[in-house]
Amino acid sequence: MAKIAIVTDSNSGITQQQAKETGIHVLPMPFMINEETYFEDISLTQEEFYKRLANGDNVVTSQPSPESVMELWDSLLKDYDEIVHIPMSSGLSGSCQSAIMLAQDYEGKVQVVNNQRISVTQRQSAMDALQLAGHGMDARQIKEFLEEDKFNSSIYIMLDTLYYLKKGGRITPAAAALGTLLKLKPVLQIQGDKLDAFAKARTTSQGKSIMLNAIRNDMNNRFGGADKDNIWLMVAHSHNEAAALALKEELLECFPGFDIHVDPLSLSIACHIGPGSLAIACARKIQETVS
Repeated sequence: MAKIAIVTDSNSGITQQQAKETGIHVLPMPFMINEETYFEDISLTQEEFYKRLANGDNVVTSQPSPESVMELWDSLLKDYDEIVHIPMSSGLSGSCQSAIMLAQDYEGKVQVVNNQRISVTQRQSAMDALQLAGHGMDARQIKEFLEEDKFNSSIYIMLDTLYYLKKGGRITPAAAALGTLLKLKPVLQIQGDKLDAFAKARTTSQGKSIMLNAIRNDMNNRFGGADKDNIWLMVAHSHNEAAALALKEELLECFPGFDIHVDPLSLSIACHIGPGSLAIACARKIQETVS
């Protein structure tokens, strides 16, 4: 059986410590803050990031350098036969396309998965890849399985502020001003490769209700039923842990018995949406065995 390394990036929310515990290898995402480079979870903590954001510092996301990607792959291929590399969604960053190009020089030993996941659903893909490798799949089979499975997940995110979307040029200043004036809480969705508007809520409570109903609808109509044996349910947040844990308890009342994972959103997403957001996500559990 081939020895396979599973690689993802820090957009998955998997910390360097969790990487050691799970055996997944995590490439830290780089940031430019006032022209200086930092790496998520290595030279930049969540706390420091939000402090810099609040200070009004210029925070810009970047993609890993080709050198850092190939350095990681080369070092892993000394101990492993093959690599499955799961970058963040190709619709939200160029890092996936870059990795696909770099992998062409590795004679099939590196399989880059373009399954358009991010944050907690990207993390789940890495965990799924570990499971598939344990069941005897090779790197190419894992890549194909995960890409076929890519639409079996969804994320809904309620923003606390429109300021960062406006700053990043993702909405017009007029729309941001109106939303702020009306104290609207926009709910965004990630389905496949796009971050799209989904609904507008007037209160946090209404926003949570919109997300909960949307997730329930996806589970029942797209993913085969709201059943704990069928679905992974997840909560994510940007610098809003107490509210995220409270949301987990609310979800458990609606979906008793589910194992609900809670994680901070990666800083690459937080950079565009700011602090105070809450997200509900789900992914279909993989039901497979390799003969």
